[in-house]
Amino acid sequence: MQDPTDPALALRREFLLRPGVVFLNHGSYGASPRPVFDAYQEWQRELEGQPVEFLGRRLRGLLEASRAALGAYVGADGDDLVYVPNSTFALNVVARALPLSPGDEVLGTDHEYGAIERTWRFVCGRRGARYVRQAVPLRPSSPDEVVEAIWAGVTPRTRVLFLSHITSPTATVFPIEPLLRRARAAGILSVVDGAHAPGQLPLDLEALGADFYAGNCHKWLCAPKGSAFLHARREVQELLSPLVVSWGWQSDRPGPSRFVDEQQLQGTRDPAAFLAVPAAIRFLEQHDWPAVRRRCHDLLAGARRAIGALTGLPPLTPDTPDWYAQMAAFPLPPCDGPALKERLYQSYQIEVPVTSWQGLAFVRVSVQGYTSAADVAALVGALADLLPEVTAGVGAAGVPTVPGPR
Repeated sequence: MQDPTDPALALRREFLLRPGVVFLNHGSYGASPRPVFDAYQEWQRELEGQPVEFLGRRLRGLLEASRAALGAYVGADGDDLVYVPNSTFALNVVARALPLSPGDEVLGTDHEYGAIERTWRFVCGRRGARYVRQAVPLRPSSPDEVVEAIWAGVTPRTRVLFLSHITSPTATVFPIEPLLRRARAAGILSVVDGAHAPGQLPLDLEALGADFYAGNCHKWLCAPKGSAFLHARREVQELLSPLVVSWGWQSDRPGPSRFVDEQQLQGTRDPAAFLAVPAAIRFLEQHDWPAVRRRCHDLLAGARRAIGALTGLPPLTPDTPDWYAQMAAFPLPPCDGPALKERLYQSYQIEVPVTSWQGLAFVRVSVQGYTSAADVAALVGALADLLPEVTAGVGAAGVPTVPGPR
């Protein structure tokens, strides 16, 4: 039962989420508040009112202003940022452009997002390079343990260090700062997948010092779908080339940089999602988002305790904000994960991912400002009901030993 004094209820009314659904999967695609979505649609209407004026005369200045607002939020010069549709696109820009030669190595970890692992394998396979998937402890005891485990994969052939800021399968905040410093000192290029970080973690990209950093705005920053960014340190921008060659390449128009022109001027597209990012930043500022993030983390910590008590399984990380923010993956006993996910939604209207990683089952819970204590309680109660059913007849690897439901 909902507590009418829960501050999440007022924020829930600001979002367009369907009533009746317990939405604990903000980490997959995000959700935009109504004022941000209204700004997005207003930009679309303005574009349609005079497309030639909007795209031909105004767009460069509008994007510059939007990049400046985003830069101020993430601690970067707006001219070192470009908007892209998503972080996968941004990381493809980087991976396809870096000068890899036969025998070179790209060092990643076994906690990376599968789509980007495919990107690196694709690129390395065509260059004669090798993508190295370094194992990181599932339950690290300290940041130093993670740092040393990753750095142990560095060899004289390592040219690129690729890291997630917050991992997708395990929702762990990686201690990337010391690794980025080591990479710089060793002459290794650093590439960070920050898909889940903007809006969930405070960012200062210039202080962080990654050579290339990709982040989504449509997830935890609550901007519209199709808004993300690529940040490149000015000293390494010349390494990049556009995925799409258009008017930005060899542009003779005055602009902030070749990097911005080549990545930004890529033919006709709807820029409304990019231009609505400042509205998302304003929404977070108006609702005291640092306080919202703290409340979300505390609620997630409670879910961690309750689910751990239910399953009897130890958590993945120590219980501090250094290791997880508003999203966490909780281990489950060997079970029929797809059946559990389907039952949670069909029988309880709970939208939450149940995933498999390295032969283990997890439920990955996202707690956003609109998430209430009653939402978390609903998940815990549903798991208590369903786990005995979906674990029956399942082997140690989480594979059903009898046919699953049809």
